Amino acid sequence: MITIIDYGMGNLRSVQKGFEKVGFDARISSDPNEVRKADKVVLPGVGAFGDAMHNLRETHMVEAIEETVKAGKPFLGICLGLQLMFESSEEFGLHEGLKLLPGHVRMFPPGLKIPHMGWNQIEIQKDDSILKDIPDRSAFYFVHSYYVDPGDSGDSTTLTDYGIKFTSIASSENLFGIQFHPEKSSTLGLRILKNFGELR
Repeated sequence: MITIIDYGMGNLRSVQKGFEKVGFDARISSDPNEVRKADKVVLPGVGAFGDAMHNLRETHMVEAIEETVKAGKPFLGICLGLQLMFESSEEFGLHEGLKLLPGHVRMFPPGLKIPHMGWNQIEIQKDDSILKDIPDRSAFYFVHSYYVDPGDSGDSTTLTDYGIKFTSIASSENLFGIQFHPEKSSTLGLRILKNFGELR
């Protein structure tokens, strides 16, 4: 069972429907114990980093996420969920993240239109199971004003060019994070959800 964490941030139903379209049961839950029991866990999210971390702490999800990751279960962060996986963010002050991956969340440099919104391409940096049957230079749908700056360049699975080259997919062992919205990215976005669902 795939469990999608409900912590009051974002449209969870669209992610759930994406998984259902590619043949997987996905349950939305705000119960940390349900997260602990899940085979795979998804952390979506739209909104401010600081608010999201506050909600995760208040709902005792931080501990459940840490236990899930330590148990080696596949874990997927989407959009804000990707950013929360890192050590900190400079969005509206400095905020601590989940610290699942080394690195920080930064604002796009001055002069770039923000949010970065619309379709943009990925440049594949390394082979990864999450990218099965995804061609290099495929386009996906983005909406974000901040980007992740990994502390380990080996965690950058794909890069995307928006004035600067930023990490659009990060991965390390059982951890996967996606900056774009796969559930809004047509056939190839759904393929990425299918690839995650098929992980063992």
